[in-house]
Amino acid sequence: MIDPRPERPGAVLLGVQLPDVSDEDFASSLAELGRLAKTLGLDVVGRVTQRRGRLATGAVVGEGKLKDLARFTGGTGVVPTGPPQPRRKERGTPVESRDDDGEGEEVAASPDAVPPAARASVVLIDHDVTPSQARNLERATGAEVLDRTAVILAIFQRHARSREARLQVEIARLNYMAPRLRESGAGKDRQGGGIGGRGAGESSIELDRRKLRDRVAELRAELQSIERDSSTRRKRREQQNTVALVGYTNAGKSSWMRALTGSGVLVQDKLFATLDTTVRALQPESVPRILISDTVGFIKKLPHDLVASFRSTLDEARDADLLVQLVDASDAAFPAQLEVTREVLREIEATDAPRVLVLNKIDKVDAATRERLAIEWPDAVLLSVKDPADVATMRQRIVAFFERDMVEEDLVVPYAKQRVVGEAHSSCRVVEESYDEHGTRLRVRARPEVIAKLRAGL
Repeated sequence: MIDPRPERPGAVLLGVQLPDVSDEDFASSLAELGRLAKTLGLDVVGRVTQRRGRLATGAVVGEGKLKDLARFTGGTGVVPTGPPQPRRKERGTPVESRDDDGEGEEVAASPDAVPPAARASVVLIDHDVTPSQARNLERATGAEVLDRTAVILAIFQRHARSREARLQVEIARLNYMAPRLRESGAGKDRQGGGIGGRGAGESSIELDRRKLRDRVAELRAELQSIERDSSTRRKRREQQNTVALVGYTNAGKSSWMRALTGSGVLVQDKLFATLDTTVRALQPESVPRILISDTVGFIKKLPHDLVASFRSTLDEARDADLLVQLVDASDAAFPAQLEVTREVLREIEATDAPRVLVLNKIDKVDAATRERLAIEWPDAVLLSVKDPADVATMRQRIVAFFERDMVEEDLVVPYAKQRVVGEAHSSCRVVEESYDEHGTRLRVRARPEVIAKLRAGL
């Protein structure tokens, strides 16, 4: 039932089920679009779906479904032919349309449209559409139209906090806008002349595109400078043990980051609440130290430009010694989300690193489901970040991973090279330490390459 007085702007979801999409995947994708709408601060007031062999060339859906969609927005449900009106009239008022003979006719809004107070002001499409399709939908519905990429970009733009994240999102947003400049409608025919005002010059759209390209070039140059600093920091961590938390958005990565490191990272029940990579030491601190990084979440149909822009951020996952792959076990669609994560990891060439699969939020499933998951996913760990015992289990599993290849050896450090003792305490577990006339005797436990480095310094 539609709330007649929504507290937030209303949105209607539009989805087309194509032949290669199952009912389950279609329902899951549309539900996810609803969560994206919630993250944007929108209330979903309705859904319009249709089965089609392909998206309609003109306005995504057929004429009948287009009128159903207009019921939620107060639009006409008809795409006017000819040039767009210079000013959009109030929704629910007649809009002039022209037929193929060039004669105008009055097309009024549907008489059974929802009450004005409950109408949606935004249409969210669970697909990527062309600029002309989006424009036709806007003209038929009288509402703002956002496809899936535009929705994700809007969320990223809202949640970006660091300078690096803002640059990454802005580059992706401008690349998305570039082919849509022709749909702006105003000023297409204005041209600046050459010397003395003569000559064709550049059209307004060409000028806008050139400015956009120049702006993207400026942002890329600034981003490259920041990425060099990030790359330098990653190289400094090459000799340290690193773990990257990866997974679908809202799978609980930031919650685990806070639980494992004690850091005050942002934790919200929203999609893409975290866009900035955070690196903190595992707490209580182990010897040698283990660094945990929280990465940006993945999602189905993640725009390619965003993957490209966030590549430096995702490099934390590629360079990690261990990947902790988190999924929301309470979400029935988590197997599909798991596959999306694998696809993104393949795209950033992060498939070779060892990984631990964690079925998170296990406290939200019943006992029968828990037993079934344990049978279906024998290699996974079923945990809840809200259970201190589970957090301790996860910590021990991480520490055990880095200790599996450790060996114990004895070192004798001359008193003239006591700096090696400090290095041993920072990079190894010192089991015993004693002193005699030859120097400091250490029994250390560490990986062979770390011990070899210590011996080279003696």
